Amino acid sequence: MKAKHQRLTLALLALAAIVAAGLLALSALQDQAAFFYAPSDVRKDGLPLGRAVRLGGMVESGSVRRADDGVTVRFVVTDGRATTPVTYAGIVPDLFREKSGVVAEGRFQPDGAFVASNLLAKHDEKYMPPELAGKMHETKTLAQ
Repeated sequence: MKAKHQRLTLALLALAAIVAAGLLALSALQDQAAFFYAPSDVRKDGLPLGRAVRLGGMVESGSVRRADDGVTVRFVVTDGRATTPVTYAGIVPDLFREKSGVVAEGRFQPDGAFVASNLLAKHDEKYMPPELAGKMHETKTLAQ
């Protein structure tokens, strides 16, 4: 076999290996992908049963209820147009509170309730870590 044919064969084999690795990675990640829904999306499109999803919105005022076991929390997520009840068993983030943003990862139940396996509390855009806020204050006074 000529050297030119050997290089062409090796290049084709390398390309086939790269495509195969990409397809394998995509198939592995497909099971791990979590889609994001707001309560009004769920009301409009129906319940995405049988797959992991993320439910995002604001924690409705007056909806947070803690169970007697000290671990289970029930609350309602709203986007202003619709609401979805959520149950979470675990330690809630420090920023989790009523009227704050939350993203819950988990699965919908046939009755429309959402069982979260992970909670991510969101802060507003004005939040700044105390260490950074102190340094910015020093910078402003030095510049003046």
